[in-house]
Amino acid sequence: MAHVQLADGVLNYQIDGPEAAPVLVLSNSLGTDLGMWETQMPLWTQHFRVLRYDTRGHGASLVTAGPYSIEQLGRDVLALLDALDIPQAHFVGLSMGGLIGQWLGINAGQRLRSLTLCNTAAQIGTAEVWNSRIDTVLKGGQQAMVELRDASIARWFTPGFAQAQPQQAQRICQMLAQTSPQGYAANCAAVRDADFREQVGGIKVPTLIVAGTEDVVTTPAHGRFMQAAIQGADYAEFPAAHLSNVEIGEAFSRRVLDFLQAH
Repeated sequence: MAHVQLADGVLNYQIDGPEAAPVLVLSNSLGTDLGMWETQMPLWTQHFRVLRYDTRGHGASLVTAGPYSIEQLGRDVLALLDALDIPQAHFVGLSMGGLIGQWLGINAGQRLRSLTLCNTAAQIGTAEVWNSRIDTVLKGGQQAMVELRDASIARWFTPGFAQAQPQQAQRICQMLAQTSPQGYAANCAAVRDADFREQVGGIKVPTLIVAGTEDVVTTPAHGRFMQAAIQGADYAEFPAAHLSNVEIGEAFSRRVLDFLQAH
């Protein structure tokens, strides 16, 4: 683990893989940290210099006063790339990480070699849902985060996966219980306020959309909307809920790798 100094705190990151390989940036979902990509690391680090980081408000990264915006989180990524002297990288983001990827694709496409948007949407959820969750977390503190963890298994994974791989499901959900309530609420506001439905068509970099057939948060319909809007976008669908990279594992890793290596 290492960190870069931003204007208002430190951003935690980890970089693995051959130094001469192309850089691949991975962006986590709301309520997780860079460890959510562990399943992908053995394969992807054979071919890429993989840069993972904890989004502001998560893991070992800075927790600043909210609300945050997706633009702010996108600029954190650009600051990370600048600090590490990386002019261009592939980017894979899941859920909130996919919103960050959309902002980058729309506003900083010259920094991207390709863009993979997993289990995300041009707009996620409703203001009512997010405001309720923000209120719950700010009032309930860390105990509310523990309760969110217990409720999230059903949203993040299919029942079959949660039963077959309980340790894996618990490992990911425990990240949520350990997330700063202030940081989580600030990121909920960023997701609440993000709406790229009219801008996503401006993405011109090679793009892959990944969806899960059992994802009730960001559905295949959300994925197909983005595919239709982004010229030439590729699309893949897996029998998974919201965290398809964890649930599908090897098949997810190989499908994304095939796309990355083509660009």
